[in-house]
Amino acid sequence: MNRREFLKNIACFGAGAILAPELLTKHMAEAAWSASSGLSGVAIKETHLSFRSLENRTRTDAIIVHHIGNTNADVSAATVHQWHLANGWAGIGYHFLIRKDGTIEQGRPMGTIGAHCYGENNHTVGINLVGNFMTAQPETAQMRSAARLIAAVCRFYGMQPGKNTIFGHRDFNATACPGDNLYARLPELIEASREFYF
Repeated sequence: MNRREFLKNIACFGAGAILAPELLTKHMAEAAWSASSGLSGVAIKETHLSFRSLENRTRTDAIIVHHIGNTNADVSAATVHQWHLANGWAGIGYHFLIRKDGTIEQGRPMGTIGAHCYGENNHTVGINLVGNFMTAQPETAQMRSAARLIAAVCRFYGMQPGKNTIFGHRDFNATACPGDNLYARLPELIEASREFYF
């Protein structure tokens, strides 16, 4: 998609925003991922999850990184969605889930308020790398996908990847998340995302 097509799509989506604002957010996010200059694109696997009531997020200034924690199995977004529904939540609390092979799966719609970090959900995007990183290491493919995704999300929201925009869950709440092994690699993840961003 070239710049002219991108702007035309945004204008068309804007005209439809009054009728369907949730579609505007979804389509604008997809357009940003495919059209960002300097970024070859981020493939997001659509999951078609059904949610209970969700609220739109009006401000986004940070990304919070998580791990599954209770298992090192390669669980899917659909599995986590079922776990979170069982908790009485609207559905999966994370906006994205990154599988061990690097596949990025859609969780909660990106423009909605998540349920992933108490007290910080109304201004953050939640990204979960599957695994228990208290005992295991994240896979190279996961780290590469996370860096690309962080760069794309930062670009979309006009943030620069850095220590003031990318956090681990434990930076805000009393939790081991995202695990000692992933938390220790957050500076590396931030640096890699900056390479994709610029």
